[in-house]
Amino acid sequence: MFGKRIKLFNLLGFEVNIDLSWIIIAVLITWSLAQFLFPSWYPGLDRETYWLMGVIGALGLFVSIVAHEFCHSVVARKFGMSMKGITLFIFGGVAEMGDEPPTAKAEFFMAIVGPLSSLAIAVIFYLIYSWGKSSGWNPPVTEVVKYIAYINGILAVFNLIPAFPLDGGRVLRSILWGAKGNLRWATRISSTIGSAFGIGLIIYGVFQFIYGNIIGGVWMFLIGMFLKSAAQMSYQQLLVRKALEGEAVRRFMNAHPVTVQDSITVAQLVDDYIYKYHYKMFPVLSGDRLVGCITTREVKEIPRENWTHETIREAASACSPENTISPDTDAIKALGRMNQGGVSRLLVVDDGRLVGIVTLKDLLDFFSLKVELEEKN
Repeated sequence: MFGKRIKLFNLLGFEVNIDLSWIIIAVLITWSLAQFLFPSWYPGLDRETYWLMGVIGALGLFVSIVAHEFCHSVVARKFGMSMKGITLFIFGGVAEMGDEPPTAKAEFFMAIVGPLSSLAIAVIFYLIYSWGKSSGWNPPVTEVVKYIAYINGILAVFNLIPAFPLDGGRVLRSILWGAKGNLRWATRISSTIGSAFGIGLIIYGVFQFIYGNIIGGVWMFLIGMFLKSAAQMSYQQLLVRKALEGEAVRRFMNAHPVTVQDSITVAQLVDDYIYKYHYKMFPVLSGDRLVGCITTREVKEIPRENWTHETIREAASACSPENTISPDTDAIKALGRMNQGGVSRLLVVDDGRLVGIVTLKDLLDFFSLKVELEEKN
């Protein structure tokens, strides 16, 4: 989902990150507030004031989304769910969960607290706006406060739509899950509704574009595409999790992996191993002892003229929790580690010894076969 992320700060143990795509939406929001919304709400102010109001309004939206996702994270942690942090990206924000909610009750409270927090912020800022206006505050201040109340009201209402993965869709899933006790069925139903809602936004966006609302139409189209894709992906992720959960890594690993000795040169690695086997990572041994691994990314960083005399011993990276895993580890944790590290292979290490390699392809092939057999039954 995310590209390059920048860590902003820690909030009571939660890491708050910003995806570079957020810069796009921040600029668009600031521009639309300064050029259209605030001048229509209160005409007659100078251009610099409108732009200052736009910047403050965009910051208010930023803080509101962080507060919304923070409430999700706090409740999730209360129910024992591991939370990786909060990331803002082009379509808003997301509290990153390490696992699915353990119960329907946990999902319900974790999901509903987001819209409720946005609603509470909307009410608080509307009261501040009303009081400030009656007290004679400057119009630029009251209009920005009104905008923060307005946008949080929209966030609350939009997120209550029962279309997964919106908060309302998660509330619906928790109700279906609790009623039937079947998370997979509940996810399929709520994801189907989410996908249909996304398609509806896409169609609406196309009509808006045709009838002259170009920016609004493109934006609705993109949001619809995102929701449709996210709904389908969420269901697939659940299927993968259910298929791999409880399965040990040793079941999928290749117990006789291709390895390289640390004494060979980079040129030998490229010609005799990378071009031959087409792998992007190789375990590095010194004799029969595992000393690290070498990736194509690390090879690319070595000047070409050094390939013929620089050995793998000098270029290899040490083993770490990011590239190794125990053979008894749950396969779903292996998949999560691959996802976090952006790698497709992990070294399977037992008591400091290399006992195999597990790949993303191995895990997904097993998932595909298991789903196919279960569907036939």
